[in-house]
Amino acid sequence: MIEVANPILPGCHPDPSICRVGEWYYLVTSTFEYLPGLPVLRSRDLARWETIGHVIDRPGMLDFEGIGSSGGLYAPTIRHGLGLYWVVCTLVDREDPSRGGNFLVTASDPAGPWSDPVMLDVAGIDPSIAFDDGGRVWLHGTRLAADPEWHDQTEVWVREYAPDRSALVGEEHVIWRGAVHGAVWAEGPHLYRIDGSWFLLAAEGGTEFHHAVSVARADAVTGPYVGNRANPVFTHRHLGRTSTVIGAGHADLVQAADGSWFAVMLAMRADDGHHYPLGRETFLCPVVWEDGWPVFAPGEGRLPATVRIPWAPEEPTPGEWQPDDRIAGVVVPSDPRWTALRALPSEVAVADGEVWRLPVRAATLHEPSAPAFLGVRQQHADVDVRCVLDVRGLAEGESAGLVLRQSELDHVALAVTRTAEGLRLSSEECRAGDRQQRDLGPLSEAEEVELALSGRGYAYSVRHGEAELAVADGRELDASATGGFLGLWVGIHATSAGAEPRGEVRITRFEYAPALVDHGDR
Repeated sequence: MIEVANPILPGCHPDPSICRVGEWYYLVTSTFEYLPGLPVLRSRDLARWETIGHVIDRPGMLDFEGIGSSGGLYAPTIRHGLGLYWVVCTLVDREDPSRGGNFLVTASDPAGPWSDPVMLDVAGIDPSIAFDDGGRVWLHGTRLAADPEWHDQTEVWVREYAPDRSALVGEEHVIWRGAVHGAVWAEGPHLYRIDGSWFLLAAEGGTEFHHAVSVARADAVTGPYVGNRANPVFTHRHLGRTSTVIGAGHADLVQAADGSWFAVMLAMRADDGHHYPLGRETFLCPVVWEDGWPVFAPGEGRLPATVRIPWAPEEPTPGEWQPDDRIAGVVVPSDPRWTALRALPSEVAVADGEVWRLPVRAATLHEPSAPAFLGVRQQHADVDVRCVLDVRGLAEGESAGLVLRQSELDHVALAVTRTAEGLRLSSEECRAGDRQQRDLGPLSEAEEVELALSGRGYAYSVRHGEAELAVADGRELDASATGGFLGLWVGIHATSAGAEPRGEVRITRFEYAPALVDHGDR
């Protein structure tokens, strides 16, 4: 038996979905405007996870141009059936609902390659997929109710999908409008065929403090569904703001080979009960069945700090941290944690051995485009990041530097700019689109410049050498303060600020290291 610490996937890994095939568990999460999209992770024990690929990993699979922050890829579901792996998801443009939509991809190997997306002719978000005993395929999802009784009431629909026609067929059935009268956003639905009954698991209350899990069951996949009298069957909202884990919900069930049950779900670590710079993370929850219904965290009623895995034979190696059991230190270009904005890392940069070559682009961080940006999720509240940039290739007027990013409207950056007189250092703090820029003076001419960021809880410091040149408060940068759905990213950005780009910056070293402080590695 081993114990795994929660969250099992720290940092921005929201909307988790899981399935088991043989000895392997496969898990996907939302990635919004970051690419590659929808990481596919696998594990044998639910404790140690390895990224084996991404679902959206080729140019042109989907159009992300102009999609703003916290748009993009929402709430995937992964399943195995009919000899294939299936992922269904939604591409969202928050400013233009006519773009994107629900889509489906398949693969014979979860590591990929995945098929080109098949767009589904149905509105809404959070699609899921289930297979009945006869091999029929049932798609389901969430959308705003056609005739709502209250604001933001949603409904869950189900309809058969014909793989040979790549289309939804037959009659649509609306099966759920929420367990609690007045509850908003009954979403993230998943259907399961268990012991002769159909079970519907759905989130409720919105993906924030009031998030909750509800369950219903029926004899037929199309209903009618009867809710559990205990609904919502799981939430942290009743714990109040003194709880340091909030917003638990968006659960997905999986059965282990020994017959035991677990759920993955999102939640947020918020030391003050309100703010969560790391974003929505993936947690593991034990589940038992009583009187024909699932019970989450039995006897405890809240996400445990650690979860016992009774069938796993050995403890994880000390010092490992998820995902991918990576050792703290240099993040090389081949590391799957690297992401770019609305483009693949390989579309904006060139991996040259242990070095990234990042050509300058005209775009800045302020518009919803594909700038010259490479970054990784912040996964620990206490962290040290250090980068070494070879700036010899920057042309006059071009800048490159270190960024702590929430969105186009909210970020902090420290940049090196090549001018006619030499190198200069500057900082930018952007809050709700309001930019505060400071010229920090000249730098001695050098081939390489080292920049660093330290995070300690909600306090962030950006430095060059020993000088602290910019500070930020994570309570002003997290999603609860800024809106949207993302945690923070740390990365490198290069821009010509609208001019024709000519140069490049080389990222010769990028280090990410969780900091061990008095309260330990969070």
